[in-house]
Amino acid sequence: MGADTGPDPQRGPFDDDAYVLLRFPAAQPGEAGWPAMRAWALAGQAGFYDRRHDDEYLAKCAALFAADGRELTGLYEAAPSGPWGLGADVPVATFATLRKTLNAGHGRLVPAHLVTWVTVRTSHRRRGLLRRMMSADLARAKADGVPVAALTASEGAIYRRFGFGVATAERAVTVDAGPRFRLAVAAGGRVEMVEPAVLAELGPQLFDRVHRRTPGSVGRHERYRLAAAGQFARSDGGEDRELRAALHLGDDGRPDGYVTYAFLGWEAERPTVEVRDLVAATHSAYLGLWEFLGSLDLIERIVWKEAPADDPLPWALADPRVMSTTEARDMLWLRILDTEAALGARGWGSDGGLTLRVEDQLGLASGTFRLTVSGGTGAAERIESAPGGVPGAGADLVLDVADLSSLYCGGVGPATLAAAGRITEHRPGALREAEAMFALERPAHCLTHF
Repeated sequence: MGADTGPDPQRGPFDDDAYVLLRFPAAQPGEAGWPAMRAWALAGQAGFYDRRHDDEYLAKCAALFAADGRELTGLYEAAPSGPWGLGADVPVATFATLRKTLNAGHGRLVPAHLVTWVTVRTSHRRRGLLRRMMSADLARAKADGVPVAALTASEGAIYRRFGFGVATAERAVTVDAGPRFRLAVAAGGRVEMVEPAVLAELGPQLFDRVHRRTPGSVGRHERYRLAAAGQFARSDGGEDRELRAALHLGDDGRPDGYVTYAFLGWEAERPTVEVRDLVAATHSAYLGLWEFLGSLDLIERIVWKEAPADDPLPWALADPRVMSTTEARDMLWLRILDTEAALGARGWGSDGGLTLRVEDQLGLASGTFRLTVSGGTGAAERIESAPGGVPGAGADLVLDVADLSSLYCGGVGPATLAAAGRITEHRPGALREAEAMFALERPAHCLTHF
């Protein structure tokens, strides 16, 4: 590494002298940390096959990172890789984290450690670098008192070995607009087109209402606010001139939802509008915004990549076949870091008691725990193994931390995981009790990618 690595970078321990791990905040051009920030960002973009952006764009990203309080981690070769390599100042692996909240059910917001921008250079894979980075980072988050970690995964086979489980899902949908689109129920309220700029202030307020009522929701980072306001285009980070916006007003005249969208051009096979963001704090706002989209002049099709897996829209349509799913995929992955703290912070569907044996390869959340729920509030206490020290002896249910994490905010039920061979029931009836206890007030959905 060169000498200019940013303000007071933190060095992380590694098992050998071949690599140096540095943690640092984002920096702007002209600041001491800019060269390290720039090299880190370019390495991350290469890992996701993004195009090489100029310094103006990277500076805008750095400002967003700073607003989010992101910590950037880079893993660097201790010795130069040769005269033709990328150089010792370019990390061979990248990692970033920030702290937000997770809705864990019944309005309970839990601190969450969000992991993002995870890349390992192709030439350095299968050396255990990601495992060492991830293990050290998760241990630090637990030591900070954060009960859960979360990420969104570009590949589905990577993160279970680190204790992450799928917690929410989403669908990409196509909806036929025009004469066939008609709601069979009254949406309520009204919709007005607005300038996207009004969402710079109003958008986060409306999302906060959604966040507090939706299990699986994760607090949003700064880029969402600017994107909804048309102030951060996907292409270059400048003004988004394609963006349109509409606001739903409830029967009381107050805003309770918005949608941003863009026309995909007359070159498309069918005139199509793409939903960029749809935030609805009430059921009537959700249906009313869809009613607005379905009635747009000259538009034959609406596409949205982030629809809920359990979407009420087809049930509200006069003809549910105007809506089709083009892709279904996992969205949010969760990882419980502290079992006692996480179960104590969550909201619960019914009172009861369970003894859970949790297995965790990283050792962060493993153990046998007695969970007791009274009045919707839970408490978990670590208990000693039964005489003889047999792991899981006396437990009602035995499961991996990844599966407990999948259960955590209601994205899947215990019976489904048991049928998949992920949960073992040792006490008859324990699964049925777990179904009632883990039940949440509404389906889980996460609108925040990071």
